[in-house]
Amino acid sequence: MLLGSYQLSRLFLFRHGKAAWAQPGMRDFDRKLDESGVEEAIGMGRLMAKHQLVPDIVICSTAVRAVETLDALNTALHLENVVRYEQNLYATDAPGYLDIAAAAATDGDVMLVGHNPMLEDAALALAQDGTEDALDALHMGFRTAALAVIRFDGPSSDFATKTGFLEHYLTPADA
Repeated sequence: MLLGSYQLSRLFLFRHGKAAWAQPGMRDFDRKLDESGVEEAIGMGRLMAKHQLVPDIVICSTAVRAVETLDALNTALHLENVVRYEQNLYATDAPGYLDIAAAAATDGDVMLVGHNPMLEDAALALAQDGTEDALDALHMGFRTAALAVIRFDGPSSDFATKTGFLEHYLTPADA
């Protein structure tokens, strides 16, 4: 996003919806969303569309519950043409999330669809400031199907700790 010659970018951090418990012998990676998780993600997609919170690039974990969350978001956002899938979002740490986002190398907005505690750790590490309501809510924990939007001065390659402004922290309760 450009304002005159001044460039801004945003990082959208989206946690997958509520997942069902693993069945005996099932890998955690293969857990699916439960019915409420699908409903939460559909509602959040509508909320994001209503507030024009639409990223330019989406990088999604390959874990089943993250892919299903993105599918539910897409009922309102239609992001299919800007999605990349990244297996490392399942197993990396918060610094790894930042590296993946920065590697998108875009002048626009990047959304990561992933997992906790990495998303919460990344959001808290990035946001040096923010709206009081958003910061207070984020400090209460990164809920399932929640979205943190952090604004930066510069392109995505400049995402760095303590340099962002937490614009929004939205949960299914807001939808």
